[in-house]
Amino acid sequence: MAQAISSDMKTEDLLERFRIILNNDLEIDRVAFYKFEKTWELILATNCSADLTNQIDVERDLCSITDIAFISSSHEQALQAFDAVIPVVQNNAPLAYVLIADTKEEAKGVSATIKHLNFVQTLSIIIFVAIENLRLFHKTLEQEAMKKELELASQMQNLLVPDNDSIPQTKEVKIHAFYHPHSEVGGDFYDVIELGKDEVGFCIADVSGKGMAAALLMSNFQANLRALFTHDITLIGLVEKLNERIMSTAKGERFITIFIGRYNRIRRQLEYVNAGHNPPVLYSMASNHISLLNEGCVGLGMVEEIPFISVGSIRISEKSKLLCYTDGLVEYINNNKVELSTKIIEQNLSNNDSISKNVQDIFKARKDKEQFEGFGIFDDISMLGFEFS
Repeated sequence: MAQAISSDMKTEDLLERFRIILNNDLEIDRVAFYKFEKTWELILATNCSADLTNQIDVERDLCSITDIAFISSSHEQALQAFDAVIPVVQNNAPLAYVLIADTKEEAKGVSATIKHLNFVQTLSIIIFVAIENLRLFHKTLEQEAMKKELELASQMQNLLVPDNDSIPQTKEVKIHAFYHPHSEVGGDFYDVIELGKDEVGFCIADVSGKGMAAALLMSNFQANLRALFTHDITLIGLVEKLNERIMSTAKGERFITIFIGRYNRIRRQLEYVNAGHNPPVLYSMASNHISLLNEGCVGLGMVEEIPFISVGSIRISEKSKLLCYTDGLVEYINNNKVELSTKIIEQNLSNNDSISKNVQDIFKARKDKEQFEGFGIFDDISMLGFEFS
């Protein structure tokens, strides 16, 4: 048996070797092996009819047994077909049961079950440990494969999120972005698109939920945004089309909050729609005034047809800064409750520093709150900052 285990046999082969030793070598010809993994399951049955094993309820009939016991006189009729039960117990918790019997009536002398009982107990424990090790080994392999898939998905997703080198910059508008996924793949997204010589479009978005499903929906949203966001389309028309695509893809099971806008450098005009997203913070430097951009509608994918869309319009008449962000930046868990505060943004945006320094300072302040005040980061964090000169 030790040789079989060291040769990396499959679980089925180990159980077959166990059966051969008991049936042929020890002349124990009736065996039932129950193992717990989420639920109790019968992994080996020899000379046991389905009617017999179906009558045995492990929770009811066996779980009170913590040591070797003779059960041929049990009040449970199904157990009377066996001579003894051998439990495999760890930390007072039953992990497996091996039921055995010698059914040969013509046998003389001491029953094989009694004669080999301690040996069968040792062998049962060895078999159980070997099977568990195999299960854990394969589970580790599956986890490694999943980890590699997540790493690949993360790499692919990072290619979809533009870095600061690829974001268009002009002397009138400086843009700085920041992306910090909470896990390998995230549900945040932002993009900046040149719509013409004098106009730039941008969007920041957050998918409900986390994980691979959220990341896949976000990649689909990015493709649709790139295809639909042109100089000719209105923001209302764009939001309606995006909502149709998201409803078609997510079937109402997930939704996306977005802040989408376009800025004309000549007219210094900012138009936007806030579709259920955290309101960006606009800081006017000369007047030292802060405003939140709330005009918009419900999140995309919540309803088939959005009943009303309000388009916000602001003329940037003085040097200003705009910070768009996702909720991971401003949501905190405090005493098992989620709190929301934009104070960290307002404190670090209300100055004459560049938007790139503001973004860096805001994230550092957020990390400090995590480290020193215990307000952990539990969601993706994305920021898209603009500096209008």
